Amino acid sequence: MSEPLRVLVVDDEAPARRKLARLLSAMPDVALAGEAETGAEAVERIGALTPDLVLLDVQMPVLDGFGVVAAVGVGAMPPVVFVTAHDEHALRAFEVRALDYLLKPVTAERLREAIDRVRSRPRTPAAEAERAARLQALDAPPAPVLRHLLVQDAQGARLLSVEDVELARAERNYVALHTATGTFRVRGTIGELAARLDPARFLRVNRSDVVRLDAIRELQPWSHGDYRIVLRDGSALLWSRRFRAEQAGAFELG
Repeated sequence: MSEPLRVLVVDDEAPARRKLARLLSAMPDVALAGEAETGAEAVERIGALTPDLVLLDVQMPVLDGFGVVAAVGVGAMPPVVFVTAHDEHALRAFEVRALDYLLKPVTAERLREAIDRVRSRPRTPAAEAERAARLQALDAPPAPVLRHLLVQDAQGARLLSVEDVELARAERNYVALHTATGTFRVRGTIGELAARLDPARFLRVNRSDVVRLDAIRELQPWSHGDYRIVLRDGSALLWSRRFRAEQAGAFELG
Protein backbone atom coordinates (compact mmCIF):
# COMPACT_ATOMS: atom_id res chain seq x y z
CA MET A 1 0.00 0.00 0.00
CA SER A 2 1.31 3.46 -0.87
CA GLU A 3 2.13 6.04 1.77
CA PRO A 4 -0.88 8.08 2.93
CA LEU A 5 -1.34 11.49 1.34
CA ARG A 6 -0.40 14.09 3.99
CA VAL A 7 -2.90 16.96 3.89
CA LEU A 8 -2.70 20.41 5.49
CA VAL A 9 -6.11 22.03 6.14
CA VAL A 10 -6.19 25.85 6.03
CA ASP A 11 -9.37 27.72 6.97
CA ASP A 12 -10.02 30.64 9.29
CA GLU A 13 -13.26 29.04 10.54
CA ALA A 14 -12.81 26.31 13.17
CA PRO A 15 -16.03 24.44 12.22
CA ALA A 16 -14.86 24.24 8.60
CA ARG A 17 -11.47 22.88 9.67
CA ARG A 18 -13.10 20.31 11.93
CA LYS A 19 -15.39 19.14 9.14
CA LEU A 20 -12.56 18.72 6.65
CA ALA A 21 -10.46 16.91 9.26
CA ARG A 22 -13.39 14.56 10.01
CA LEU A 23 -13.93 13.81 6.32
CA LEU A 24 -10.23 13.16 5.81
CA SER A 25 -10.09 10.84 8.84
CA ALA A 26 -12.55 8.52 7.08
CA MET A 27 -10.12 8.02 4.19
CA PRO A 28 -7.59 5.26 4.91
CA ASP A 29 -5.13 6.55 2.30
CA VAL A 30 -5.00 10.08 3.75
CA ALA A 31 -3.33 11.52 6.85
CA LEU A 32 -3.95 14.94 8.40
CA ALA A 33 -0.56 16.68 8.42
CA GLY A 34 -1.85 19.69 10.36
CA GLU A 35 -4.13 22.70 10.38
CA ALA A 36 -3.70 26.46 9.99
CA GLU A 37 -6.12 29.21 10.96
CA THR A 38 -4.58 32.17 9.12
CA GLY A 39 -2.73 32.79 5.91
CA ALA A 40 0.48 33.63 7.77
CA GLU A 41 0.20 30.41 9.77
CA ALA A 42 -0.40 28.47 6.55
CA VAL A 43 2.81 29.84 5.01
CA GLU A 44 4.80 28.80 8.08
CA ARG A 45 3.30 25.31 8.25
CA ILE A 46 3.70 24.61 4.55
CA GLY A 47 7.42 25.23 5.00
CA ALA A 48 7.68 23.24 8.23
CA LEU A 49 5.43 20.28 7.40
CA THR A 50 5.96 19.96 3.61
CA PRO A 51 2.48 18.45 3.09
CA ASP A 52 1.58 16.50 -0.06
CA LEU A 53 -1.59 18.56 -0.48
CA VAL A 54 -3.03 21.80 0.90
CA LEU A 55 -6.79 22.31 1.25
CA LEU A 56 -6.71 26.10 1.11
CA ASP A 57 -9.57 28.45 1.96
CA VAL A 58 -9.78 31.31 -0.53
CA GLN A 59 -11.35 33.96 1.70
CA MET A 60 -9.32 34.71 4.83
CA PRO A 61 -8.59 38.08 6.42
CA VAL A 62 -5.30 39.88 5.76
CA LEU A 63 -3.60 37.09 3.74
CA ASP A 64 -6.07 35.15 1.60
CA GLY A 65 -5.55 31.86 -0.21
CA PHE A 66 -4.05 33.50 -3.28
CA GLY A 67 -1.73 35.50 -1.03
CA VAL A 68 -0.56 32.27 0.59
CA VAL A 69 0.44 30.91 -2.83
CA ALA A 70 2.32 34.12 -3.59
CA ALA A 71 4.07 34.12 -0.19
CA VAL A 72 5.16 30.48 -0.43
CA GLY A 73 6.17 30.85 -4.06
CA VAL A 74 4.74 29.00 -7.02
CA GLY A 75 7.76 26.72 -7.26
CA ALA A 76 7.62 25.73 -3.61
CA MET A 77 3.84 25.44 -3.29
CA PRO A 78 2.57 21.86 -2.83
CA PRO A 79 -0.44 20.70 -4.85
CA VAL A 80 -3.39 22.80 -3.73
CA VAL A 81 -7.14 22.39 -3.76
CA PHE A 82 -8.91 25.69 -3.14
CA VAL A 83 -11.95 25.70 -0.85
CA THR A 84 -14.35 28.50 -1.72
CA ALA A 85 -17.80 29.91 -1.16
CA HIS A 86 -17.53 32.06 -4.31
CA ASP A 87 -20.49 32.31 -6.65
CA GLU A 88 -20.78 30.55 -9.99
CA HIS A 89 -18.96 33.29 -11.88
CA ALA A 90 -15.86 32.89 -9.74
CA LEU A 91 -16.12 29.13 -10.00
CA ARG A 92 -16.12 29.36 -13.78
CA ALA A 93 -12.88 31.31 -13.52
CA PHE A 94 -11.39 28.46 -11.49
CA GLU A 95 -12.51 26.00 -14.14
CA VAL A 96 -11.00 28.02 -16.98
CA ARG A 97 -7.66 27.95 -15.18
CA ALA A 98 -8.11 24.20 -14.58
CA LEU A 99 -7.47 24.56 -10.85
CA ASP A 100 -9.05 22.17 -8.39
CA TYR A 101 -11.61 23.65 -6.03
CA LEU A 102 -14.16 22.53 -3.47
CA LEU A 103 -17.36 24.50 -3.02
CA LYS A 104 -18.56 25.00 0.54
CA PRO A 105 -20.25 23.17 2.15
CA VAL A 106 -17.81 20.41 1.23
CA THR A 107 -19.24 16.92 0.77
CA ALA A 108 -17.40 13.64 1.34
CA GLU A 109 -17.93 12.61 -2.29
CA ARG A 110 -16.54 15.84 -3.70
CA LEU A 111 -13.53 15.75 -1.37
CA ARG A 112 -12.85 12.14 -2.37
CA GLU A 113 -12.89 13.15 -6.04
CA ALA A 114 -10.40 15.95 -5.41
CA ILE A 115 -8.08 13.64 -3.45
CA ASP A 116 -8.22 11.03 -6.21
CA ARG A 117 -7.37 13.65 -8.85
CA VAL A 118 -4.36 14.77 -6.87
CA ARG A 119 -3.19 11.16 -6.45
CA SER A 120 -3.59 10.38 -10.14
CA ARG A 121 -1.97 13.59 -11.35
CA PRO A 122 1.29 12.89 -13.22
CA ARG A 123 4.45 14.18 -11.56
CA THR A 124 6.54 14.57 -14.69
CA PRO A 125 8.57 17.78 -15.17
CA ALA A 126 6.14 18.89 -17.88
CA ALA A 127 3.11 18.31 -15.63
CA GLU A 128 4.75 20.18 -12.74
CA ALA A 129 5.61 23.09 -15.05
CA GLU A 130 1.98 23.23 -16.20
CA ARG A 131 0.76 23.23 -12.58
CA ALA A 132 3.18 26.04 -11.73
CA ALA A 133 1.94 28.07 -14.71
CA ARG A 134 -1.65 27.71 -13.53
CA LEU A 135 -0.72 28.90 -10.06
CA GLN A 136 1.31 31.74 -11.56
CA ALA A 137 -1.87 32.90 -13.32
CA LEU A 138 -3.30 33.76 -9.90
CA ASP A 139 -0.65 36.43 -9.43
CA ALA A 140 -2.66 39.01 -11.34
CA PRO A 141 -2.54 42.73 -10.54
CA PRO A 142 -4.85 43.59 -7.63
CA ALA A 143 -8.18 45.17 -8.38
CA PRO A 144 -8.11 48.98 -8.10
CA VAL A 145 -9.21 50.58 -4.85
CA LEU A 146 -12.96 51.08 -4.81
CA ARG A 147 -14.12 54.70 -4.92
CA HIS A 148 -17.89 54.43 -5.49
CA LEU A 149 -20.66 51.87 -5.04
CA LEU A 150 -23.86 51.66 -7.03
CA VAL A 151 -26.80 51.83 -4.58
CA GLN A 152 -30.56 52.27 -4.74
CA ASP A 153 -32.58 54.85 -2.82
CA ALA A 154 -36.07 56.36 -3.12
CA GLN A 155 -34.94 58.43 -6.11
CA GLY A 156 -33.43 55.44 -7.94
CA ALA A 157 -29.88 54.26 -8.57
CA ARG A 158 -26.95 56.48 -7.71
CA LEU A 159 -23.24 56.29 -7.02
CA LEU A 160 -22.31 56.39 -3.34
CA SER A 161 -18.81 57.53 -2.46
CA VAL A 162 -17.09 55.00 -0.19
CA GLU A 163 -15.88 57.99 1.84
CA ASP A 164 -19.50 58.38 3.02
CA VAL A 165 -19.56 54.82 4.42
CA GLU A 166 -18.93 54.81 8.17
CA LEU A 167 -19.66 51.13 8.75
CA ALA A 168 -20.14 48.18 6.39
CA ARG A 169 -21.80 45.14 7.97
CA ALA A 170 -22.39 41.66 6.55
CA GLU A 171 -26.02 40.61 6.19
CA ARG A 172 -26.06 37.12 4.66
CA ASN A 173 -25.64 37.61 0.90
CA TYR A 174 -25.61 41.40 1.25
CA VAL A 175 -23.58 44.15 2.89
CA ALA A 176 -25.32 46.99 4.70
CA LEU A 177 -23.59 50.33 4.16
CA HIS A 178 -24.23 52.72 7.06
CA THR A 179 -23.79 56.41 6.26
CA ALA A 180 -24.75 59.68 7.95
CA THR A 181 -27.76 59.97 5.65
CA GLY A 182 -29.05 56.41 5.72
CA THR A 183 -28.32 52.75 5.16
CA PHE A 184 -27.95 51.08 1.77
CA ARG A 185 -27.65 47.39 0.91
CA VAL A 186 -25.50 45.95 -1.85
CA ARG A 187 -25.16 42.34 -2.89
CA GLY A 188 -21.85 40.63 -2.07
CA THR A 189 -19.71 39.56 0.86
CA ILE A 190 -17.91 41.65 3.45
CA GLY A 191 -14.64 39.98 2.48
CA GLU A 192 -14.97 40.99 -1.16
CA LEU A 193 -15.75 44.58 -0.17
CA ALA A 194 -12.92 44.77 2.38
CA ALA A 195 -10.43 43.59 -0.25
CA ARG A 196 -11.37 46.54 -2.51
CA LEU A 197 -11.31 49.30 0.12
CA ASP A 198 -8.29 51.49 0.83
CA PRO A 199 -6.55 49.91 3.87
CA ALA A 200 -5.31 53.36 4.89
CA ARG A 201 -8.92 54.49 5.30
CA PHE A 202 -10.86 51.36 6.31
CA LEU A 203 -10.32 48.61 8.86
CA ARG A 204 -11.92 45.19 9.04
CA VAL A 205 -12.48 44.66 12.76
CA ASN A 206 -14.22 41.28 12.88
CA ARG A 207 -15.84 38.74 10.59
CA SER A 208 -18.86 40.97 9.93
CA ASP A 209 -17.74 44.61 10.14
CA VAL A 210 -15.54 47.10 8.29
CA VAL A 211 -15.25 50.63 9.68
CA ARG A 212 -13.93 53.88 8.24
CA LEU A 213 -11.06 54.91 10.49
CA ASP A 214 -12.05 58.55 10.90
CA ALA A 215 -15.56 57.46 11.95
CA ILE A 216 -14.05 55.99 15.14
CA ARG A 217 -14.52 58.16 18.22
CA GLU A 218 -12.98 55.94 20.87
CA LEU A 219 -11.19 52.62 21.43
CA GLN A 220 -11.70 50.85 24.74
CA PRO A 221 -9.75 47.78 25.92
CA TRP A 222 -12.18 44.90 26.28
CA SER A 223 -12.04 41.30 27.45
CA HIS A 224 -9.63 38.63 26.18
CA GLY A 225 -7.58 41.05 24.10
CA ASP A 226 -10.53 42.45 22.16
CA TYR A 227 -11.21 46.18 21.81
CA ARG A 228 -14.56 47.95 21.92
CA ILE A 229 -14.91 50.51 19.14
CA VAL A 230 -17.24 53.46 19.66
CA LEU A 231 -18.19 55.29 16.49
CA ARG A 232 -18.97 58.99 16.26
CA ASP A 233 -22.71 58.27 16.18
CA GLY A 234 -22.41 56.42 19.52
CA SER A 235 -22.81 52.89 18.14
CA ALA A 236 -20.33 50.28 19.34
CA LEU A 237 -18.79 47.13 17.94
CA LEU A 238 -15.95 44.77 18.75
CA TRP A 239 -12.46 44.69 17.24
CA SER A 240 -11.63 41.04 17.73
CA ARG A 241 -8.25 39.93 19.01
CA ARG A 242 -7.64 37.71 15.98
CA PHE A 243 -8.23 40.49 13.44
CA ARG A 244 -6.22 42.93 15.56
CA ALA A 245 -3.28 40.51 15.79
CA GLU A 246 -3.19 40.04 12.02
CA GLN A 247 -3.12 43.83 11.54
CA ALA A 248 -0.47 44.43 14.20
CA GLY A 249 2.04 45.76 11.67
CA ALA A 250 -0.27 48.57 10.63
CA PHE A 251 -1.64 49.71 14.00
CA GLU A 252 0.13 50.21 17.32
CA LEU A 253 -1.91 50.45 20.47
CA GLY A 254 -0.55 51.23 23.88
